[in-house]
Amino acid sequence: MTTTIIIFICVLLLLAYLFEITSAITKVPTVLFLLLLGWLVRQSMGMMHIAVPDLSSLLSVFGTIGLILIVLEGSLELELHKSKLPMIGKSAIIAVISLLVMSLFLAYLLHFTQNVEFKIALANAIPLCVVSSAIAIPSSRGLQSENRQTVIYESSLSDILGVLFFNFIVLNETIDAGSFGNFFIQLLLIIVISFLAVAGLAFILSRIKHHVTFTPIILLVILIYYLSKLYHLPGLVFILVFGLFLGNLEVFKKFNWIKRLRPHKLDVEVQKFKRITIEATFLIRTLFFMMFGFMMNLNEIMNLNTLPWAVMIVVVGLLIRWGILRWMKMPVNPLLFLSPKGLITILLFLSIPASQNLPLVNKSLVIQVIVISILTMTYGIMKREKTIIPEEEYQSAK
Repeated sequence: MTTTIIIFICVLLLLAYLFEITSAITKVPTVLFLLLLGWLVRQSMGMMHIAVPDLSSLLSVFGTIGLILIVLEGSLELELHKSKLPMIGKSAIIAVISLLVMSLFLAYLLHFTQNVEFKIALANAIPLCVVSSAIAIPSSRGLQSENRQTVIYESSLSDILGVLFFNFIVLNETIDAGSFGNFFIQLLLIIVISFLAVAGLAFILSRIKHHVTFTPIILLVILIYYLSKLYHLPGLVFILVFGLFLGNLEVFKKFNWIKRLRPHKLDVEVQKFKRITIEATFLIRTLFFMMFGFMMNLNEIMNLNTLPWAVMIVVVGLLIRWGILRWMKMPVNPLLFLSPKGLITILLFLSIPASQNLPLVNKSLVIQVIVISILTMTYGIMKREKTIIPEEEYQSAK
């Protein structure tokens, strides 16, 4: 039985890899195949009368580790140059305004239609409004460099801001000046911790001589994130700072203190670290979305009570995004459609306290919003005219 399970998992992961390398040709996001693959496995087990295991506890674990690795992978690719500042600023504005406007709109709608207090409505609305970097970043592969970096910055910031916003609403019983003060203290604290931790990890990376080099670094990154989460600190800020620092060593080489990190050796190790991060991210992301597809139920996907809400959420989100892109004078096509919901939506939905969960915002609604937003993104990717970047060129550019 054990041998059969291992063979089965290996075959599924190889199929996922095949989806990954052919997605540039098919123009269909890999996540759609992964969800379908997981769902088909579930149906096959049912027809063969095999007991279906409960993977809900594993889903949250793989999702959180996947989120860490995805933000890390994305931040390692980002460039910190003066010429990039306008693009970074625009990406941040899109992420902030989209999240706030959509969250507040949906919260007011839930507040009036579900007859609940606004704070609870907002806690349920935020997960449905965060752009998923887990889907947006891989799907932006064929875009021009500036548009791709816009997607990476915006989706990474949307993840971080979404988690910050969600935790702020959920963890504070009352929203007042004191809660805002505590929030900014926590933010400053995690920034200080981030710089200290980044310096320490970079020092270790430049000095370590053992043949096992990167596994302890990744484990330390995950450990620091979870420790910060334990104390309600925004750990994703640390992940972003760590990735930006390692990915932009050239910018910091003008400082004398960087010499202690042996920048030439560190450069070589960082390139290897990027490769390991990409491999690990692919594996965890693949397992997460296959597990989520495995847990999907056809009745939940076709739930007619939540379907109008799901369609409305996606359409209103696109209208808000269209207005922001036009206002910012940025290309509507293809950026308009690259705002999928996914991993972070699931994680935040699972984090809503039972006392604050609304019956309307259930698993059916979450699944429908994710699937409709991904199908919309797929339409945008297929519609746009673009030059497909060969895999070799893409990897060398990274």
